Amino acid sequence: MHGFSSHAYSMVNADNERVWVQFHFRSQQGIQNLTDQEAEIVNANTRESHQADLYNAIEQGKYPKWKMYIQVMTEEEADQLDYNPFDLTKVWYKEDFPFIEVGEFELNKNPENYFQDVEEASFNPAAQVPGIGISPDRMLQTRVFAYQDAARYRVGVNHHQIPVNSPRGVKNPHPYSRDGQGRMDGNLGSEVHYTPNSYGNYTDHKSMEYPPMQGGNVQNFDFREDDHDYYTQPGMLFRKMTKEQQLVLFENTARNMGDSTLQIKHRHINNCYQADPNYGAGVAKALGIDLKDVDLTPTPRDSEQANDEANARGYETLNVPTEPATPETAKDLGPEGRDTNIEDPSYLADPMNDPFLL
Repeated sequence: MHGFSSHAYSMVNADNERVWVQFHFRSQQGIQNLTDQEAEIVNANTRESHQADLYNAIEQGKYPKWKMYIQVMTEEEADQLDYNPFDLTKVWYKEDFPFIEVGEFELNKNPENYFQDVEEASFNPAAQVPGIGISPDRMLQTRVFAYQDAARYRVGVNHHQIPVNSPRGVKNPHPYSRDGQGRMDGNLGSEVHYTPNSYGNYTDHKSMEYPPMQGGNVQNFDFREDDHDYYTQPGMLFRKMTKEQQLVLFENTARNMGDSTLQIKHRHINNCYQADPNYGAGVAKALGIDLKDVDLTPTPRDSEQANDEANARGYETLNVPTEPATPETAKDLGPEGRDTNIEDPSYLADPMNDPFLL
């Protein structure tokens, strides 16, 4: 599968000039997807099918590769966009912000000890190298705090000493973390770990301070007032699909909504309809719901209050359980389901060839 930073990050050069950046990792193996029916069979036999596939490929010398690309956006371009470039749910259009190839990485060795090298891995976006920083993405800013906090509880306060989490090539690391259970690296000896001090330890590197970010009231920022367009990009992606791919989307959606209340099903139909009327109609049909019975009034969601009102729509009359749907169009499908994979999956490795990458 492909990898994405999803969040926008920043890159800052030696002159303290900043650009915004997104990272992409494109699978050189290509992409092939399981149908719902195939997934049921595979999962019934082994829940770790993808993990086993990766492990066996590496053991057999079939090393998987990914090409790394970046998209770059200047601060001026970000200010002029008609959508929020720091919204985790948005993509940067590749026609406007072309993919720049950076390099390639290959997985050619399996972990020697799964527990130490995989289960104790503690990924943390706060662990940054000079020149790469964060952005105004509010989800990223939450994760910068929360991920390292979660690692302290899950792995331990000294999780950064475990080899897979320890920085390489750093001669004199100076974390503010001292003591704690499981400390085994000398605990920085008798060195003080506070500043200011009389010994020149823990000196701030003012030259590495990032430029200030624009912002408003930190106490209460209603992001919906800035960008509440939730439907343009989903509609564009839907229209990139073939008719058969759209049908699979309808069928999968209907099955996976299960016994959701009628309120939730109507709301989702409405959301899909706002993205594209054919999208909403297709989901409604697969769910066995008459589109005429659904309130299709647009929900602007341009403020917290408007969002709450939209979510409350139908609560008094539609908040009732439903039976799981079995789409009529899928009743005669065989055990392989409806396969929509392309003949040569590696063709989509090039981002410019991928129609689903907007």
